[in-house]
Amino acid sequence: MKALIFAAGLGERMRPLTDHTPKPLLVVGGKPLIVWHLEHLATAGVREVVINVSWLADCFAPVLGDGERWGLQLHYSHEGTPPLETGGGMLQALPLLGEAPFLAINGDIWSDHDLASLPREPAGDAHLVLVDNPAHHSEGDFVLEGDRVHASGPDRLTFAGIGIYRPALLRGWRDIIGDAPGADATPPRFRLAPLLRAAMARGAVSGEHHRGAWTDVGTPERLATLDAALIQAR
Repeated sequence: MKALIFAAGLGERMRPLTDHTPKPLLVVGGKPLIVWHLEHLATAGVREVVINVSWLADCFAPVLGDGERWGLQLHYSHEGTPPLETGGGMLQALPLLGEAPFLAINGDIWSDHDLASLPREPAGDAHLVLVDNPAHHSEGDFVLEGDRVHASGPDRLTFAGIGIYRPALLRGWRDIIGDAPGADATPPRFRLAPLLRAAMARGAVSGEHHRGAWTDVGTPERLATLDAALIQAR
């Protein structure tokens, strides 16, 4: 299985830390956030990883190289400015990811989820990892009933930014996105969430509830908290 790491965001809430360093390259627990992902992906048996980059894109290769030190082969999907959002970024990366299901993970989260436990062949178009709602996102995102994910309902959970996707999820993206801003750009720029909701409506998204450690490293304060926790756990 190949993997995609979303690393193209501007990191605006993390400034001034991200004025000169992309958010996934910020150090936590003694190593860049994205290196934690690369180590977990390698342990899970992934051998090729696509990293989509935009903001400070030239900073990644000098730090990560070609991935050989982790037994990985890294590919960089350069999006230009502005970044293409999650849907547009995934669409542009598809030629590098191939036709098989792939794992995708947000570059600005940290989790102890066992990526090897994720299904290599999702039952539908996607399989999402959900977590308990953090204080800064108390309303949640999606509802998990059994192993099916729904777009609305009570007892919402938060999307962890970890999932398995089939390329088929992106087929017909234009019909779903419609005239949303960025849809007519070249390359197109759009969010993945509307495509996921459309797939949920046809029962094509499965999911699981991860009850272990997970952090959305979205602010300097949360970065510092995670850093202290990881250092203490050594």
